[in-house]
Amino acid sequence: MAPIKFPLLLSLLLSSIFLTINPVKCDDDEEDTLYDGINKYRASLNLKALTKSENADCLADKIADQFKKQPCTNTTGANTVPGTEPQFSNYPDLLSKCHLAISNTRDGIVMPACVPGLVPTKVLTNFTKSLYSDNLNDSKFTGIGIGSEDNWIVVVLTTNTPTGDFAPYSSAATNLISKIGLNHFSFLLLVASIFL
Repeated sequence: MAPIKFPLLLSLLLSSIFLTINPVKCDDDEEDTLYDGINKYRASLNLKALTKSENADCLADKIADQFKKQPCTNTTGANTVPGTEPQFSNYPDLLSKCHLAISNTRDGIVMPACVPGLVPTKVLTNFTKSLYSDNLNDSKFTGIGIGSEDNWIVVVLTTNTPTGDFAPYSSAATNLISKIGLNHFSFLLLVASIFL
């Protein structure tokens, strides 16, 4: 039997240290499990499956992060009494971080839920057996984004309409025009054309 070469032993040792420090994350996390569960629920109602939306995912992640240290109560999540939902004064900032315009998110729905330990069956029940089920049963919703943080999981539903498709800003020019206004932008173009 030949002795083990030093480089082979060193590479095995470094690989095991790397995997210990940076564990591989499984694809089967609570967000994917909820996504699959919601689509199975919708299939049982003969509704189309919701497609994943990266933009809605981004917003769901930002909102979940806002809830991070907030405890579960009956004024948060699926147990919230209608009309007492938490309002985020920084909602425009959250949209901006995801490059979304408020006009593209009006018809969407944000549904936060707090489930200690994010137990998959309880998480799904929080959406399918609560006031949120009305939204999940609605065929106008076609897309979904899911974000989670600590005990919180947030579902964002999108539509296929311009006011609910969660499309990002279309260009820097559109963003500039929305910030300074069409009249000011036209004047800026007129002045620029004079000097060119």
